[in-house]
Amino acid sequence: MTKVTIIIPNYNGLQFMEPCMKALDAQHYKDYELLIVDNASTDGSNEYIEQYYSQVKLIKMDKNYGFSGAVNAGIKAAKTPYVILLNNDTEVDENYVGEMVKAMEKYPKAFSVSAKMIQLYQRELMDDAGDMYCLLGWAFQRGVGNSSAGYNTECKVFSACAGAAIYRREVFEKIGYFDELHFAYLEDLDVGYRAKIAGYSNRYCPTAICYHVGSGTSGSKYNDFKVRLAARNNVYLNYKNMPFFQLLLNALPLAVGFGLKYRFFIKQGYGNQYKSGFLEGIRTVRNSQKVKFRLKNIGNYVKIEGELLVNTFIYIYEYAKRKLKL
Repeated sequence: MTKVTIIIPNYNGLQFMEPCMKALDAQHYKDYELLIVDNASTDGSNEYIEQYYSQVKLIKMDKNYGFSGAVNAGIKAAKTPYVILLNNDTEVDENYVGEMVKAMEKYPKAFSVSAKMIQLYQRELMDDAGDMYCLLGWAFQRGVGNSSAGYNTECKVFSACAGAAIYRREVFEKIGYFDELHFAYLEDLDVGYRAKIAGYSNRYCPTAICYHVGSGTSGSKYNDFKVRLAARNNVYLNYKNMPFFQLLLNALPLAVGFGLKYRFFIKQGYGNQYKSGFLEGIRTVRNSQKVKFRLKNIGNYVKIEGELLVNTFIYIYEYAKRKLKL
């Protein structure tokens, strides 16, 4: 039985398609299904797939539903026990798929496994070794900007980066799919957070290597669209996943975190966009579906609170490591 379906969401990513597909063709692990979900591209992406990869299943959306909408359509169409979500601006190592499947089978309580993501054009540098979240309300990519020679130990992480991660498909039925209200940004952290509340783990696999362009669809590290949506979705993330007592407990560090982030984006020239997104999040937060508090999960909430504290120190350490080039 085929165990895994690779789902590639695409929106005007024609320039990335050929290297991405060639890397998948070169996999040693061949028993996978491939599914591309296209968000109404206008750059010839669909025509390229239909001409050169006619055997690949292609789902054509009638408009751009964002990352969340696209991958949800793919996950619901898949029939395999596992699904790999893979950005179009990636090139995976020839052992990538096999190592991801192996990691899921090794950890039956894992909801997801994050790959070792290395910067495509600066392969001496890490892009992501699993996503983390801290008390300040900051999400960060573990390892980003540090040497790719490190991060070779498997471990638990707060959430997998959905740019190159494998998921246990049946768990989505229990915790819900990617939040389409997010559209894009922090949706992977949100679903990983929900899995942790339910008692599942998210892990990092250093032997599953993926080279990543980064911001291939949005176009840059910071832009109006990305800053506004990330600020809005950060409000949703905390409201949805933290019960009232935890929000109250973390109110001060979250306020400090939002304030520092606002100050940072003012310096970057995106202060108004960050403020607009944050206020939109406050206005519309009740449109998001809050995770129902269950007493049986109280131990998981306590563990998560501990992780948020530890991750704050990890963020400080990794920031210092990048700046000082330790």
